[in-house]
Amino acid sequence: MTPAVHLHDASVDRDGTRVVHNVALTIAAGSWFGLIGANGSGKTSLLRAIAGRLPFAAGGSCRVDGVERTADRTARAERFGFLPPAESLPDSLRTRDLIALVGGRARDPWPALEPLRAALGLDALRDRWIGDCSAGMRQRIAIAAAFAGGHDAVILDEPFNWLDPVAAFDLRAALRTMVGRGLTLVTALHDLGLLAASCDTGVVLADGRIALTFDAETLSRATQAPQAFEREMIEILRTGATR
Repeated sequence: MTPAVHLHDASVDRDGTRVVHNVALTIAAGSWFGLIGANGSGKTSLLRAIAGRLPFAAGGSCRVDGVERTADRTARAERFGFLPPAESLPDSLRTRDLIALVGGRARDPWPALEPLRAALGLDALRDRWIGDCSAGMRQRIAIAAAFAGGHDAVILDEPFNWLDPVAAFDLRAALRTMVGRGLTLVTALHDLGLLAASCDTGVVLADGRIALTFDAETLSRATQAPQAFEREMIEILRTGATR
C-alpha cells in the first residue's frame, strides 16, 4: 500500500534557523503515527510542514499518497485536517459558526464529527461563544475543527493538552475507532504511555533529528514492560542521543 506520507532528508527552517534536520520517516495509510520529544525538539515545526503550514527546506522530499509535494504547500494543506491552537480560536464566534467556517458552507460538517460527538461533548458546546469557554472546552472545539473538513488524514499537535482524564480517555478511544475505520492520524505527544498504548508506529525527535523509530512490535513490547520503556525513552530525551 502506498504510504500516506514518506519523508526523505526533510528539513525545516524557522526564522533562518534549521530546527528539523534530514528527517526520514514513513506513515502508513490508515494508521496512528506518534511523534514524541522534549519541548523544542522540532515536533510542531515538523507537523506544521507536513500539513503545509510551513515550507520544507530545499533538498529533501515529502511524498503524500505517493506524489511529490515538497514544494506544494497548498496541496499538503488541502490533504490534511490540522489542529489549530486552542488559544487562537476567535472569541466572537459560536462553536457552530467556527465549525461551519472551517468545514465549508457548501456541505454540512457535523456528520464528519459524529464519531467525536460524545467524546468531545460537542452537543453542549455547539451554541456556546468561544470566548466564554474554558481552556479545556476550547481544546475540544479546536479538535472538532481539525475534523470538520471531513479529511481522512488528520494531524493533531498535542491533542490531549487541557483535557480532563475522562475526556482524554474518551477521545483516545474515539480516535482509535476512527483509525480502525481507515483514518490516518498523526499526533505529537508528551505521554510515553499514551504513545505505546495508542500508536501503531512512531518516532522520538531530539534536537530536530530522529533519535529512535518505533515499529508495531516495539510498541507492543512497550505495553508489556511500560516502566522499562519509559526509563529508556526518558534517557534518550534527556541526552538527545540518536540510536
